[in-house]
Amino acid sequence: MVDTKMSKSAGEHWTCAALSLLGWGVALTRDGLERTDILAVQTTGDRRMIEVQVKAARGVGDKVSWPLGPNAQLPSISDREWFVLVMLPDNLVTSPRAFVVPRDHVAAAAWISHMNWLTDPSAEPGKRNAPVERARVLAPVWSRYENRWDLLNASARDAPVLLPPEYRDLAQEPHVGLPPQHPWHSGVPEWQ
Repeated sequence: MVDTKMSKSAGEHWTCAALSLLGWGVALTRDGLERTDILAVQTTGDRRMIEVQVKAARGVGDKVSWPLGPNAQLPSISDREWFVLVMLPDNLVTSPRAFVVPRDHVAAAAWISHMNWLTDPSAEPGKRNAPVERARVLAPVWSRYENRWDLLNASARDAPVLLPPEYRDLAQEPHVGLPPQHPWHSGVPEWQ
């Protein structure tokens, strides 16, 4: 059995190393700082600051998923909140994979994925009753965010929406929708 605390630690340290190689000065936050595992500042240019929440999952392929509970589904407070979803391999031969996603995109995807699963009319009655706090999102949902470290150079609120196109339609469906207080309630943006 994989120790989830060790996976989390490995994901955080790997993300710090990746950011450092890209010219960010990084600092891991102490446990207990809600919503932020890493604070980073650009070492060149305008010295932009970002806040990064890291979620790490073990495995490879399309079946890997990340648990994205209630805190991950909260809307952003600032334009510099990001998630880095790290896919850790089970060996040292394969490199980790990273998906760089704005917080508001993570919140929307977690809600949409779970509510679509929960309300699927083809599911056997009584078999799907997990609350949205137990949401998990599969790797393919994030595929277009893979290695998009370049997105960190601008506001998270201006980042292109790279979620699957069908998620835009689901966000507007009454049985799925968006999480409470999500900024897209005032207008769902276009997907790229």
